[in-house]
Amino acid sequence: MTSNFEIDDKKLDKLAELAINTGLSIKPGQNLLVTSPVEALPLVRKIAIHAYKAGANLITPIFSDPELTLARYEHAPDSSFDKAPSWLYSGMSEAFDNNTARLAIVGDDPMLLESQDPEKIGRSNKAVSKASKPARESITNFNINWNIIAWPGRHWAARVFPKLPINEAQSQLAEAIFSASRVNTPKPSEAWVRHNANLLKRSSWLTHQNFSFLHFSGPGTNLKVGLAENHAWMGGASKCKNGITCNPNIPSEEVFTTPHRLRVEGTVSSTKPLSYQGTLIDDIRVVFKDGKIIEAKAKKGKEVLTKVLDVDEGARRLGEVALVPDSSPISQSKLLFFNTLFDENAACHIALGQCYSKCFKDPDVLSKKTIKKFGGNSSMIHIDWMIGSKSINIDGFHDEKSATPIFRSGEWAV
Repeated sequence: MTSNFEIDDKKLDKLAELAINTGLSIKPGQNLLVTSPVEALPLVRKIAIHAYKAGANLITPIFSDPELTLARYEHAPDSSFDKAPSWLYSGMSEAFDNNTARLAIVGDDPMLLESQDPEKIGRSNKAVSKASKPARESITNFNINWNIIAWPGRHWAARVFPKLPINEAQSQLAEAIFSASRVNTPKPSEAWVRHNANLLKRSSWLTHQNFSFLHFSGPGTNLKVGLAENHAWMGGASKCKNGITCNPNIPSEEVFTTPHRLRVEGTVSSTKPLSYQGTLIDDIRVVFKDGKIIEAKAKKGKEVLTKVLDVDEGARRLGEVALVPDSSPISQSKLLFFNTLFDENAACHIALGQCYSKCFKDPDVLSKKTIKKFGGNSSMIHIDWMIGSKSINIDGFHDEKSATPIFRSGEWAV
């Protein structure tokens, strides 16, 4: 697949500047670790320029390539799939312990591994999850400032716009990324200030309400999500433990908090496909009892989903619940991105696995033991999947009788 794709250089530069100065808010003297698809090199180069201008000390890029990934699945010995570069993740963890900022660029083919052996995929994912846990916890605990942005990868673009020639598909995806990231506004940084203020209003109201649980109802969904004790809602900009305020996801339309890992009951169905580690999992339907998934189905990718749920005990429990109105710009684009960074910001969603320890009142003084006592979940994974639509209603409860409307027909009711 060849491409004559040419991206708007000025908009790409604005995205890079936004990632550094708003997404990361990188500080003079900080180091920066960047992970990226190799085809996103033009964006990485611009990120490096803006990071060094902002005073970054040292930038270290790590690139991935789909052909190398496929080569492993097609030619590596069977034992390969129980291995992961633990030395690399140990180095990342050490870097984060020394206040290195983290920037991830997504853009790979969301279905790269669709024809590969689900058993090998599951084993590889488990090995990576185990090896990367210390580094991942630095992110989920908001120890350091981090950010995720996107590059319009050609294979990804072909999935989103399958009827277009590849160069047109990439151009369309690039514009969708710029629009969702607010890069198309005259002053993106100011647009994000206003957007963060709106998200803060939502999250502050929810934190003040201090609901005991949320009830989701809609087609295929009748779900009661208990919320952790002393939980707090977040959205948009967040102050990290290193004192820096960052915007973790660009784009972002969600407000989110930590569920109680033992107090989730009922049934829930996905409303969008989940792209996970190169595999598409679609039409997910699960049953929760005492906070744990006891039954799971999927029309596509069921074997991979089963492997994910068996990674560890916490993989069958929730670590996040997030609210996103159907009127969000990403939802209104009517595009299915096959990418969690975008699709999770088009619909309410839940996440299996590790909770965000930041989503508690006074999080900086909480130990892992206290977070567990409050109901926070621990796992080697954190996987978001979408359960919201314009048909979903959500109520907040302080007790079993006092319902407060939060969402009606997929929109904020407050």
